[in-house]
Amino acid sequence: QVELVESGGGLVQAGGSLRLSCAASGRTFSSYAMGWFRQAPGKEREFVAAFRWSGRSTHYADSVKGRFTISRDNAKNTVYLQMNSLKPEDTAVYYCAADRGPELTIAADYWGQGTQVTVSS
Repeated sequence: QVELVESGGGLVQAGGSLRLSCAASGRTFSSYAMGWFRQAPGKEREFVAAFRWSGRSTHYADSVKGRFTISRDNAKNTVYLQMNSLKPEDTAVYYCAADRGPELTIAADYWGQGTQVTVSS
């Protein structure tokens, strides 16, 4: 059984930092495209950051470039999202996802349950 479990969300003041973790189990995801989406209340789920398959390159949404960093520990089958200089508009439920294809898309094969990030002004 494949499972993605996020952790690390919480409440933080604007300008603060959080690190999200996504622990994968059930298979080895080192060759999968893997990363993060988020969904704010009343808005569609949007891409945040991801590794392309084989973990050789990363890409980010323009809104988080320079503030967020994605990393992975293949030995632990875990992906991280370091979020710095957080803004109130970063408030959302953050979802970890994994895709067997070369790019992580909204049609990803596997999803976590989400973790809430709330940034106060």
